[in-house]
Amino acid sequence: MSHGPFWIRRPRPTRLAQLLDEQRSASLSYPEVGATAGHLPSGYHTVWEALVLGRGQGVFERAAEGIRAWTPQRGAGIDLVPPRPELAAGESLLLSFRSFPFHVTAACRVVYVVNEPDRYGFGYGTLPLHPEAGEEAFIVERDGEGEVRFTIIAFSRPHVLLSRLGAPVARRVQASVTRRYLEGLAEAVKPP
Repeated sequence: MSHGPFWIRRPRPTRLAQLLDEQRSASLSYPEVGATAGHLPSGYHTVWEALVLGRGQGVFERAAEGIRAWTPQRGAGIDLVPPRPELAAGESLLLSFRSFPFHVTAACRVVYVVNEPDRYGFGYGTLPLHPEAGEEAFIVERDGEGEVRFTIIAFSRPHVLLSRLGAPVARRVQASVTRRYLEGLAEAVKPP
């Protein structure tokens, strides 16, 4: 029986793999694909949060490696299916996490990757098995002075009834997860 994105207990690994397989051929659940790389669309809740990680090439390289290793998501307590998704446009994945009283499964697809000398990151968009519809980007940039900044940009709106009914709670959860994303990468880039 399908539970949508909300479960009372964490689905078994085989069920998570099956859910992901079902989502691989699905279309994204919103039309503004790639908008986190430019102008955010109207009609959505938006997030634009940034944190200075430090300065220099070493910090930038560690931050880019952290993005490649999905460190922000792992630092926020999110499990990934598959455990190490390829960071490539078109790659589908499942985010799995606890948000009391539910266990949430959220299917996403990488919609773009940025790989430039002073800028690295990606954006992923929601698939039908996700409580929200929208997109989120994770970008690290090094400016001309060497300062390295990690920015999270997102736009979303409720996609399923429970998300609409619990919209204020969903926004608090999103704010908490965004903070944990930032903190997770900040911790990972500290010098050894």
